Amino acid sequence: MATNQERQLVVTWQDPAPAVEKVRSMSGLAYLTAMMNGELPMAPIASLLGLRVAAVEAGRVVITGSPGEQHQNPIAMVHGGYLSTMLDSAMGCAVHASLEAGVGYSTVSLQVSFVKAPRAGGPELIAEGRVVHLGKRHATADGTLRDADGTLYAHATTTCLILR
Repeated sequence: MATNQERQLVVTWQDPAPAVEKVRSMSGLAYLTAMMNGELPMAPIASLLGLRVAAVEAGRVVITGSPGEQHQNPIAMVHGGYLSTMLDSAMGCAVHASLEAGVGYSTVSLQVSFVKAPRAGGPELIAEGRVVHLGKRHATADGTLRDADGTLYAHATTTCLILR
């Protein structure tokens, strides 16, 4: 017998416009540090997915998230898109944390390998992104997605276009 127990998720976020204005005048490291410290609002997608910046340094960013039931695919595993977004965010932000004020970036390729399927309600996931190469026009980064015990769920690489 099928049951239809509706659930509801209400998502709120802060207006991103003030942060977008500041990004032009702050280095990527200063900008992301201000977000992590609550001095600037997180990007709306972080609110939607429940992501948090846990650590920022030049060339390295850690993002955490606790996937819930709303992030499940049809077979009750956390959807790969959620995991990919965590990795893309950590790696892209690692590139951003290496850039000077007024310089942006955009992902041009993302390769993710899934090695273990997390379940909703399981342990908090920790995405760590690290810059491998920072050039004038392109950057590459790699990333891992683990839990606090060190269990690997996915690893990834990215290429970002540097927008000067």
